[in-house]
Amino acid sequence: MKSFWFRKVACFIAIAIAGVFIFGSVVMLLWNALLPVLFHFPVISFWQALGLLLLTKILFGGFRGGGPRGAWKNKMKQRWMTMTPEEKEKFQQEWSNRCRRTPFQQEKTTPTQNPL
Repeated sequence: MKSFWFRKVACFIAIAIAGVFIFGSVVMLLWNALLPVLFHFPVISFWQALGLLLLTKILFGGFRGGGPRGAWKNKMKQRWMTMTPEEKEKFQQEWSNRCRRTPFQQEKTTPTQNPL
C-alpha cells in the first residue's frame, strides 16, 4: 500500500515539474517569437519566463477558476434559491436595466428639473 502512494506522489511531482518546464518554455518561445519583433522588447531566458508566469499568478490569481469568484457564485446561487418569484422578477428587471444602459447614457430629466 505504501508503494502505491509513493508512486502516486512521485508521478504527481514528475508531472508538476514537467508542467513547469512546458509552460516556461511556451512563454519563453512565444515572447521571443513575438514581442522583440513587434515591440522591440528584449529577448528573455527560460528563468525570466518562469518569473513572468509567477508574476501573472500573483497578479491575476492563478491559471484556473474557483477561489473568491467561486464563493461569490455559490452565495448568489443560494440567495437565488431562497427568493420568492416576485423578488426574482424584480432582481431580473433591475439587472437587465443595468446591463442595457451604456456608461455615457444620460439620465432622463423631466422638463421641470434644471440639470444645472
